[in-house]
Amino acid sequence: MATTNTIEGVNLHRRCFFGAAAVSIAVSQFGMMGSAKAQSDETRLSAIKPGAHTSFGPLKQIDAGLLSVGYAEAGPGDGPSVLLLHGWPYDIQSFVDVAPLLASAGYRVIVPYLRGYGTTRFLSSETFRNGQQSVVALDIVAFMDALKIEKATLAGFDWGARTADIIAALWPERCKALVSVSGYLIGSQEAGMAPLPPEAELQWWYQFYFATERGRVGYDKNRRDFSKLIWRQASPKWDFDDATFDRTAASFDNPDHVAIVIHNYRWRLDLADGERKYDDLEKRLAEGPVIAVPTITMEGDANGAPHPDPAAYRNKFSGRYAHRTIKGGVGHNLPQEAPQAFAEAVIAADRV
Repeated sequence: MATTNTIEGVNLHRRCFFGAAAVSIAVSQFGMMGSAKAQSDETRLSAIKPGAHTSFGPLKQIDAGLLSVGYAEAGPGDGPSVLLLHGWPYDIQSFVDVAPLLASAGYRVIVPYLRGYGTTRFLSSETFRNGQQSVVALDIVAFMDALKIEKATLAGFDWGARTADIIAALWPERCKALVSVSGYLIGSQEAGMAPLPPEAELQWWYQFYFATERGRVGYDKNRRDFSKLIWRQASPKWDFDDATFDRTAASFDNPDHVAIVIHNYRWRLDLADGERKYDDLEKRLAEGPVIAVPTITMEGDANGAPHPDPAAYRNKFSGRYAHRTIKGGVGHNLPQEAPQAFAEAVIAADRV
């Protein structure tokens, strides 16, 4: 039986075709992507100090799927598209230094607020405030459709990396290349229910807090203090100032923010239901689909958030692949802490 090709108006089978000659050249180049020579051949980006930029240009808004999506854009409109995807508790400010670097290299850079953040809003008050993994990925596919982007390089961290992983796995025709901080983050409710060693469980303390009504009320009441604590734990060597944090924290005032965050973490532990119409997608994701698109995974050497060892997910990437560990006290929010390294990885992955 043929599968359904659309969900909530999202076209899941748009294609962008490339000539066989271009593909063969790309593959030969990618064989050296993780080597010193390959990195030396990358476009030379101007040196930038993290925090050099504090804002994007005027933000844009577009209806896409279930949402009106707020987003920043930089670079030439006819350049190759790159989508940069943030996580929790972060927002588009994580890419405020990355975007101009990529724009200067000729890319069309697009940085959307995920559902529940910033200026992104639900089009209907009746829509269930769903935070499950497949739904967030569908949001981005719908966003690409609305912008008439057939295919893009996807790069992200935390929720954003998981979202990019899912699109690369389920709809590879929409993903030219992938940059994923902390690698393969696709999960399932079954996996989320498996107990971890006590020390590992401790790292997920907030997930158990969110499982309670006290946790929901507490997060709602203390969004900024709670998120600042997560920042400090996840990036223990990042000396961010209050102004940097406050620019992001404004995004948490979104009226749907708490509902989306709480549902996301409760759904992972099978403490909250998803929506039945997404069951088939979740079943596919629970199988741990291999990602075949060209990929660079990254990790900071001081990531204080829960994250897998790179060796644990190496076999989840069957295409051209490289891993980069970024040193110098770089934590979980890698794009904001090490924007040049992140931008260079995007360019390397794209230029296959």
